[in-house]
Amino acid sequence: MQQFLDPVVLASISSMDLVARTVVDGFMAGLHRSPQFGFSQEFAEYRAYTPGDDLRHIDWNVFARTERMFLKRFHGDTNSQLLILLDASGSMSFKSGAVSKLDYARFLAASLSYMGSAQRDATGVIVFDDRVRNYIPPSSRQGQLVRVLHAIEAAQPGTTTDFSKPFLHFQQFLHRRGIVAVISDFYDDPDRVIGNIEPLRYHGNDVALFHVVDPVELEPKFTDPVVLEDMETKTTLEVSPEYANNEYRARFQRHIDALRTAAQRSGLDYTMMDTSRPLDQGLREYLTLRQRKM
Repeated sequence: MQQFLDPVVLASISSMDLVARTVVDGFMAGLHRSPQFGFSQEFAEYRAYTPGDDLRHIDWNVFARTERMFLKRFHGDTNSQLLILLDASGSMSFKSGAVSKLDYARFLAASLSYMGSAQRDATGVIVFDDRVRNYIPPSSRQGQLVRVLHAIEAAQPGTTTDFSKPFLHFQQFLHRRGIVAVISDFYDDPDRVIGNIEPLRYHGNDVALFHVVDPVELEPKFTDPVVLEDMETKTTLEVSPEYANNEYRARFQRHIDALRTAAQRSGLDYTMMDTSRPLDQGLREYLTLRQRKM
């Protein structure tokens, strides 16, 4: 089944429902234990308290003995809430191969939705660029997965990115804590991005950032000067091979490092998703990161 997790193969499948089933079935076949998204009453272990955690989960008996705050962690085998925020801005339409960043993001969003739905989690999605384009509130009622997958499949490249809009929208309807998965290429100042996202962490949400990048963005291969056009603002810039191969790569790596550092400082998970890699590699990386934190 692992061959069906290849982005090029997934691109040949027209239905998001079929993509989700294919990815999850293939991915799960390679795991020894199912990934856990929810929360339950089966005790797992203790974890040190961090600002934003729900005080109701602190073990006050331990605090009375040690004067240190620890949270009881539980295995996730009951339903929780999973909300996916999918960036559909203009820059997400870029591709150097068969799969655009938006297509890859849609595959990932569909897969996470399918996994959440299979565990009876209340699953929802927000599609955004400079405003909220579509919002399917989290729910576990019958037919919810179809609604979520339809919204993901209908997502089309828009204009610029405004991270404040979807998060303000989400907080207006935030009634319970859960998991928030943000899928984007994060073309913005890292501190501004995290500044908009981290309030969700204060409400006790478990927030995961999936940074979708094209391999050419990581390692451009220009042999001649080229004129590049910004896919959102339409501004142009002439770029020399020397700049692309040296200064650009260093600046892009600094951007990635700054985003990762800012995310970790705020207690957010960060996973890079290279569109040339099979989808299961990024999923495994994310789930491994979650297991280390539990």
